[in-house]
Amino acid sequence: MDREASPISVLCFLCLILVFYRLSQVSGNAERDALNVLRANLADPNNVMQSWDPPVANPCSWFHVTCSSDNFVTRVDLGDSNLSGQLVPQLGQLPYLQYLELYSNNISGRIPYELGNLTNLVSLDLYLNNLNGPILDTLGKLQKLRVLCELHIPQPFTVIIKFVYLTEVLPE
Repeated sequence: MDREASPISVLCFLCLILVFYRLSQVSGNAERDALNVLRANLADPNNVMQSWDPPVANPCSWFHVTCSSDNFVTRVDLGDSNLSGQLVPQLGQLPYLQYLELYSNNISGRIPYELGNLTNLVSLDLYLNNLNGPILDTLGKLQKLRVLCELHIPQPFTVIIKFVYLTEVLPE
């Protein structure tokens, strides 16, 4: 017996596909928005972030951004790019980020407290910038963090960590 799908069944099926598609885009949009806030906060005289086009919903197509097979941002690599400005709290909204490479720029200000939300972070490269303030206790929550590269934080503490591989899990 041949059965035809009723128009209502087809419509319900299409609505389900649309709902799942929109849900999958929410993360991409949140990540895109977080990266665009970073872009807006940094001076970029060499235009290394010019592909970071706000209307493009998926940051996985941008230069200096690497994503997983599921289209989640896993790496931001803007080292040695002549950037200046400050880091933004929205970086903490990249839940799958594993590598944050911002070394050898002219980034100033404090490390945002929200970087402690990056629980998948393996490598944090902030050396050769002008960051200040204390090392945040929230970084202690980053149990997967294994590499800090020459992190300079001059005031109120002087801390120099030169390419350290962390081999033990940090306490909570």
